[in-house]
Amino acid sequence: MVSDLAVGVLLAAGAGTRYGSPKVLAHDGLWLRTAVRALRDGGCDRVLVVLGAADAAMPDGVIAVHIPDWHQGMSASFTAGLSAASDAEYAVVHVVDTPDVGPEVVQAILAAARETGLARAVFDGRPGHPVVLARRHVEAAVASASGDSGARDFLRGRDDVVAVECSQWATGIDHDYR
Repeated sequence: MVSDLAVGVLLAAGAGTRYGSPKVLAHDGLWLRTAVRALRDGGCDRVLVVLGAADAAMPDGVIAVHIPDWHQGMSASFTAGLSAASDAEYAVVHVVDTPDVGPEVVQAILAAARETGLARAVFDGRPGHPVVLARRHVEAAVASASGDSGARDFLRGRDDVVAVECSQWATGIDHDYR
Protein backbone atom coordinates (compact mmCIF):
# COMPACT_ATOMS: atom_id res chain seq x y z
CA MET A 1 0.00 0.00 0.00
CA VAL A 2 1.20 3.51 -0.79
CA SER A 3 2.29 5.31 2.38
CA ASP A 4 1.37 8.82 1.20
CA LEU A 5 -2.19 10.15 1.45
CA ALA A 6 -4.41 8.42 -1.09
CA VAL A 7 -7.89 9.78 -1.70
CA GLY A 8 -10.54 7.84 -3.57
CA VAL A 9 -12.56 9.96 -6.00
CA LEU A 10 -15.72 8.14 -7.03
CA LEU A 11 -17.42 9.63 -10.09
CA ALA A 12 -21.18 9.17 -9.66
CA ALA A 13 -22.76 12.41 -10.88
CA GLY A 14 -24.39 11.32 -14.13
CA ALA A 15 -28.06 10.82 -14.87
CA GLY A 16 -27.52 7.29 -16.22
CA THR A 17 -29.60 8.09 -19.29
CA ARG A 18 -28.77 4.85 -21.12
CA TYR A 19 -29.12 2.89 -17.90
CA GLY A 20 -32.52 4.40 -17.13
CA SER A 21 -31.67 6.07 -13.81
CA PRO A 22 -28.66 7.53 -11.98
CA LYS A 23 -26.23 4.68 -11.38
CA VAL A 24 -25.35 5.98 -7.92
CA LEU A 25 -28.83 4.74 -6.92
CA ALA A 26 -28.53 1.38 -8.74
CA HIS A 27 -29.63 -1.66 -6.78
CA ASP A 28 -30.67 0.47 -3.81
CA GLY A 29 -27.20 1.98 -3.53
CA LEU A 30 -25.32 -1.33 -3.70
CA TRP A 31 -23.02 -0.12 -6.49
CA LEU A 32 -22.17 2.97 -4.42
CA ARG A 33 -21.41 0.95 -1.31
CA THR A 34 -19.38 -1.59 -3.30
CA ALA A 35 -17.24 1.10 -4.93
CA VAL A 36 -16.67 2.90 -1.62
CA ARG A 37 -15.64 -0.37 0.03
CA ALA A 38 -13.23 -1.12 -2.83
CA LEU A 39 -11.57 2.28 -2.41
CA ARG A 40 -11.42 2.12 1.39
CA ASP A 41 -10.29 -1.47 1.68
CA GLY A 42 -7.90 -1.01 -1.24
CA GLY A 43 -5.89 1.63 0.60
CA CYS A 44 -7.58 5.01 0.25
CA ASP A 45 -7.36 7.11 3.40
CA ARG A 46 -10.47 9.08 2.47
CA VAL A 47 -13.26 8.69 -0.09
CA LEU A 48 -15.08 11.46 -1.95
CA VAL A 49 -18.18 10.81 -4.05
CA VAL A 50 -19.02 13.29 -6.80
CA LEU A 51 -22.80 13.69 -7.13
CA GLY A 52 -24.95 15.71 -9.49
CA ALA A 53 -28.08 14.28 -11.13
CA ALA A 54 -29.16 12.51 -7.94
CA ASP A 55 -28.42 12.70 -4.28
CA ALA A 56 -27.61 9.55 -2.35
CA ALA A 57 -27.08 8.60 1.25
CA MET A 58 -23.36 8.40 1.85
CA PRO A 59 -21.75 5.56 3.78
CA ASP A 60 -20.22 6.68 7.09
CA GLY A 61 -17.15 8.85 6.68
CA VAL A 62 -17.63 9.42 2.95
CA ILE A 63 -17.67 13.02 1.73
CA ALA A 64 -20.19 14.02 -0.94
CA VAL A 65 -19.05 16.60 -3.49
CA HIS A 66 -22.12 18.10 -5.17
CA ILE A 67 -21.63 19.68 -8.59
CA PRO A 68 -24.23 21.77 -10.39
CA ASP A 69 -22.64 21.32 -13.84
CA TRP A 70 -22.81 17.51 -13.84
CA HIS A 71 -24.70 17.58 -17.16
CA GLN A 72 -21.51 18.78 -18.90
CA GLY A 73 -20.15 15.24 -18.68
CA MET A 74 -17.51 13.25 -16.89
CA SER A 75 -14.98 16.06 -17.22
CA ALA A 76 -16.99 18.19 -14.78
CA SER A 77 -17.10 15.36 -12.24
CA PHE A 78 -13.43 14.53 -12.77
CA THR A 79 -12.36 18.15 -12.30
CA ALA A 80 -14.52 18.69 -9.21
CA GLY A 81 -13.39 15.44 -7.62
CA LEU A 82 -9.71 16.13 -8.14
CA SER A 83 -10.14 19.67 -6.85
CA ALA A 84 -11.74 18.30 -3.68
CA ALA A 85 -8.84 15.86 -3.32
CA SER A 86 -6.15 18.52 -3.75
CA ASP A 87 -4.32 17.49 -0.56
CA ALA A 88 -3.81 13.92 -1.81
CA GLU A 89 -0.48 12.64 -2.98
CA TYR A 90 -2.43 10.04 -4.97
CA ALA A 91 -5.98 10.37 -6.31
CA VAL A 92 -7.64 7.07 -7.11
CA VAL A 93 -10.32 7.89 -9.68
CA HIS A 94 -13.05 5.28 -9.89
CA VAL A 95 -16.53 5.07 -11.42
CA VAL A 96 -19.68 3.83 -9.73
CA ASP A 97 -20.81 1.59 -12.60
CA THR A 98 -18.09 -1.07 -12.45
CA PRO A 99 -19.54 -3.05 -9.54
CA ASP A 100 -17.28 -6.07 -9.68
CA VAL A 101 -14.11 -4.03 -9.06
CA GLY A 102 -12.97 -4.75 -5.53
CA PRO A 103 -10.21 -3.74 -3.15
CA GLU A 104 -7.63 -6.05 -4.76
CA VAL A 105 -7.74 -3.92 -7.91
CA VAL A 106 -7.37 -0.66 -5.99
CA GLN A 107 -4.51 -2.04 -3.91
CA ALA A 108 -2.68 -3.27 -7.01
CA ILE A 109 -2.88 0.00 -8.92
CA LEU A 110 -1.96 2.08 -5.87
CA ALA A 111 1.16 -0.05 -5.41
CA ALA A 112 2.02 0.29 -9.11
CA ALA A 113 1.61 4.08 -9.01
CA ARG A 114 4.78 4.36 -6.93
CA GLU A 115 6.82 3.83 -10.07
CA THR A 116 5.70 6.79 -12.23
CA GLY A 117 2.77 8.35 -10.40
CA LEU A 118 0.37 7.04 -13.04
CA ALA A 119 -1.34 3.66 -13.03
CA ARG A 120 -4.54 2.23 -14.37
CA ALA A 121 -6.44 -1.00 -14.13
CA VAL A 122 -6.52 -3.08 -17.29
CA PHE A 123 -8.96 -5.94 -17.82
CA ASP A 124 -7.98 -8.52 -20.45
CA GLY A 125 -5.80 -5.85 -22.05
CA ARG A 126 -8.61 -3.25 -22.07
CA PRO A 127 -7.97 -0.01 -20.11
CA GLY A 128 -10.50 0.66 -17.37
CA HIS A 129 -11.01 2.05 -13.88
CA PRO A 130 -9.73 2.84 -11.37
CA VAL A 131 -6.91 5.16 -12.42
CA VAL A 132 -4.29 6.57 -10.06
CA LEU A 133 -2.85 10.04 -10.57
CA ALA A 134 -0.06 11.40 -8.40
CA ARG A 135 -0.45 15.05 -7.44
CA ARG A 136 2.22 16.10 -9.94
CA HIS A 137 0.02 14.87 -12.83
CA VAL A 138 -3.34 16.29 -11.73
CA GLU A 139 -3.08 19.72 -13.34
CA ALA A 140 -2.24 18.32 -16.78
CA ALA A 141 -4.93 15.63 -16.47
CA VAL A 142 -7.58 18.21 -15.57
CA ALA A 143 -6.47 20.48 -18.43
CA SER A 144 -7.02 17.60 -20.89
CA ALA A 145 -10.52 16.72 -19.59
CA SER A 146 -13.39 17.64 -21.87
CA GLY A 147 -17.03 16.64 -22.23
CA ASP A 148 -17.49 12.98 -21.36
CA SER A 149 -13.78 12.35 -21.09
CA GLY A 150 -11.86 12.58 -17.82
CA ALA A 151 -8.22 11.50 -18.01
CA ARG A 152 -8.54 9.47 -21.23
CA ASP A 153 -6.77 11.95 -23.50
CA PHE A 154 -4.11 12.66 -20.88
CA LEU A 155 -3.32 8.96 -20.43
CA ARG A 156 -3.52 7.97 -24.10
CA GLY A 157 -0.14 7.43 -25.67
CA ARG A 158 1.90 8.10 -22.52
CA ASP A 159 4.72 5.66 -21.89
CA ASP A 160 4.78 6.29 -18.13
CA VAL A 161 1.33 4.88 -17.31
CA VAL A 162 1.72 1.57 -15.51
CA ALA A 163 -0.96 -0.78 -16.83
CA VAL A 164 -1.94 -3.29 -14.15
CA GLU A 165 -3.69 -6.38 -15.46
CA CYS A 166 -6.59 -6.97 -13.06
CA SER A 167 -8.74 -9.54 -14.85
CA GLN A 168 -7.81 -12.14 -12.23
CA TRP A 169 -9.98 -10.14 -9.80
CA ALA A 170 -12.70 -8.49 -11.92
CA THR A 171 -14.08 -7.91 -15.39
CA GLY A 172 -14.10 -4.12 -15.04
CA ILE A 173 -17.22 -4.00 -17.21
CA ASP A 174 -18.89 -0.60 -17.21
CA HIS A 175 -22.65 -1.15 -16.95
CA ASP A 176 -24.32 1.35 -19.26
CA TYR A 177 -27.54 -0.62 -19.71
CA ARG A 178 -29.76 -2.63 -17.37
